[in-house]
Amino acid sequence: MADMSEQAGSDFERLLRQALQPVDPPETLSTRLEATLTNLTEMAAEELESWELSAMRDPRNWARPAAAVAVGTVAGAGLVVLRVRAQQKRRRAAGRSPGQVAARAVRDSLREARRLAGRR
Repeated sequence: MADMSEQAGSDFERLLRQALQPVDPPETLSTRLEATLTNLTEMAAEELESWELSAMRDPRNWARPAAAVAVGTVAGAGLVVLRVRAQQKRRRAAGRSPGQVAARAVRDSLREARRLAGRR
């Protein structure tokens, strides 16, 4: 009886290890995600550009611009994170120390955020 429970326990552990193995995302996922975030950012900027200030006097007209600001902000932040992580991955592969990678990530984040904000 002890043999059966030990065998069942080891089978369960084996199955659990198999089920919880990390899975790498497809290589195209990053490219598709970046394209989607870029499109969202551009659409939000276009939406904001199309609104006139005179229409903003009525609070009922605030929903679309507010949504555009929210979507643009989130998509822009996502682009910054995605691009900085890609740069970090390349640097890690080049063998830089974690301290160098972290310092560079902060500089890259600021530069990328400025670039995205100025592109509008």
